[in-house]
Amino acid sequence: MITKIERRLKIKYRVRNKISGTAERPRMSVFRSNKQIYVQVINDDTQKTLVSASSLGFEKMNKSEQAAKVGALIAKKALEAGILAVVFDRNGYLYHGRVKAVADAAREAGLKF
Repeated sequence: MITKIERRLKIKYRVRNKISGTAERPRMSVFRSNKQIYVQVINDDTQKTLVSASSLGFEKMNKSEQAAKVGALIAKKALEAGILAVVFDRNGYLYHGRVKAVADAAREAGLKF
């Protein structure tokens, strides 16, 4: 019997074999825990995190609203760092709910996918 975590990791590795972040288009990776959401913009060529944001320290609100704020925050930081376009890495999660909220908010803030 395959567990939920093993299933997500299989999907994650399958997706990561196809996408990679470069200096021109770094990879925007989303990690979702039970209470928080974390986003990193990563250059896989140099294996460096260029920009990161998380929902740690936000006031009480529902998780989707937190995710939308994190998406807008990561887009703002990325644009300040000179990053205009990224490759979206959903990290094995379904493109639904909080993951979709991060992506939509980042697009609205001016980041190109």
